[in-house]
Amino acid sequence: MDAPTTTSANNDGAGGDGWFTSHDRPAGAPSSESPAGAPGGGQETPQDRPPVPAEPLQRIRPTAEPTRLHAATQAPLGVQHPAPGTFEQRVPPQRGAQQTRNASPDAIRIRGTMAEIGPIADRVTSYFYALLFVRHPELRSLFPAAMDTQRDRLLKALLTAAEHIDNKPVLVEYLQNLGRGHRKYGTRPEYYPAVGECLIGALSKYATGIWDRETEAAWVRTYTTMSQVMIDAAAKDELRAPAWWHAEIVAHDLRTAHIAVVTVRPDQPYPFLAGQYTSLETPWWPRVWRHYSFASAPRSDGLLTFHVKGVPAGWVSNSLVHRARPGDVVRLGPPGGSMTVDHTRDNGLLCLGGGTGIAPIKAMVEDIAEHGSRRPVEVFYGARTEHDLYDIGTLLRLQQSHPWLAVRTVVDRQARLQLPDAIRGYGPWTECDAYVSGPPGMIRNGITALRDAGIPAHRIRHDSVEELVVVGD
Repeated sequence: MDAPTTTSANNDGAGGDGWFTSHDRPAGAPSSESPAGAPGGGQETPQDRPPVPAEPLQRIRPTAEPTRLHAATQAPLGVQHPAPGTFEQRVPPQRGAQQTRNASPDAIRIRGTMAEIGPIADRVTSYFYALLFVRHPELRSLFPAAMDTQRDRLLKALLTAAEHIDNKPVLVEYLQNLGRGHRKYGTRPEYYPAVGECLIGALSKYATGIWDRETEAAWVRTYTTMSQVMIDAAAKDELRAPAWWHAEIVAHDLRTAHIAVVTVRPDQPYPFLAGQYTSLETPWWPRVWRHYSFASAPRSDGLLTFHVKGVPAGWVSNSLVHRARPGDVVRLGPPGGSMTVDHTRDNGLLCLGGGTGIAPIKAMVEDIAEHGSRRPVEVFYGARTEHDLYDIGTLLRLQQSHPWLAVRTVVDRQARLQLPDAIRGYGPWTECDAYVSGPPGMIRNGITALRDAGIPAHRIRHDSVEELVVVGD
């Protein structure tokens, strides 16, 4: 996509892992960093920090050792998880009266708190971080130097949790991903109580219209459960995978003035699936992570390739495009994302890739070819100009080698022909599985166009878009 995760994961956007750290969004469609994310911009100054309450809360004590929470907080053993996709696809959000009728007492209080602080979210999150760093200065090193893009991470994570608080399978999956993703920041179990106490301190200060003893008790129960799921997921993940991988850049191919194809060699085996993404940290911006989709299926030589577009004020993307050279070493987080091919099915695939969002689409095409499948695959590759079709040669070579693959380009020279609109002249698509990867707006329009074309929502795959749903990587 044009600006890589939270749409396709080639993002240099300001996505986040949750409450501990800042990194780019997930792959599939990463979001682009805003000018506010420039070095030194938006940092909190001492005069902006609110006074710190005198008495810290001491109620939240997640255990450091993994525990079995299946009965109370995790999906019961044997429960079938929703089909891969975004939360919006997997669980249509309940709204209004229906949501209230079906909600548990704790969910009602949690959602009421989030509604109360919504108009002053910036003040609440600024107060939370000021509280955290004053009470626990040792935690400051876990966060990036500039906090401007970090302040909304906690709120977005809490909104996601509040939305799905009564849907345990979805909530647990989301929290487990957060817990695993936090490992790369050095997050430890004993940090969670400190975060919880400061969170409740901030909420109690600003949600005065709803806050009472029962609301505080609901937050203590909810946060304790949520943090324990994350702690358990991290502990389990620690037994099978490192917190991060070092990877040496072995090739750097500048395809256009702002797009580079970067190939790296991890220091140890890196298992992933075609269509997934990873988070990446450069040596020039410590603790700032961005999500990028893998641009190829797993290779026998173990090399990994990413398509990176430098975006305005994109710290990581511009470093990778304009500064990185072979021999430089980056760090990779664990793979994530569910925009993968279901090889148990034999129906056709319809793939829409805009900008560098073509990267995971190409990886999935290679994956299908390696599985020996002959299921029809239609790829629509969109860009603003012919020059921006930087990887069309690779796709055309794949088309020449595989008769089941059709590649069509969509060039939007005058902002009149949108990539999602192009599919309306072809089809029918009702029996296809659909994949969408690109900038956030393209993904939103693509989902609408695909539904209008008769493809059910549960057969439309894409990675998270910040404007649609919060994703923890």
